Amino acid sequence: MSRTVYKIMSTATVLLGLVSTGALVSCAGGQGKESSGEYVDDVATSTKVRAKILQDPDVKISQIKVTTYKGTVQLSGFVDNADMARKAGDIAKTVEGVQSVKNDLIVRKQ
Repeated sequence: MSRTVYKIMSTATVLLGLVSTGALVSCAGGQGKESSGEYVDDVATSTKVRAKILQDPDVKISQIKVTTYKGTVQLSGFVDNADMARKAGDIAKTVEGVQSVKNDLIVRKQ
């Protein structure tokens, strides 16, 4: 897949996530001990992390799942190498609203 097509598809995925956020806000009240406001903040933080990772050509966001709970970002999934895992974690730490990062990315054996 060409780099341009990949970027367009990745951007579309991030935008779909933003649109989905609006639908989820109405259901946010039942999210465990997290308030609706905290839940919305966490969804926004996850979206910002995804968007920032998307900007880095060396990291494949399609392989990474980003979840946030009370400001703690968890990265999970499989990546091609240790540098990609480290870089994704470093990028996530720079995003406003991120209090800590739990990097659970697994390097695929080649």
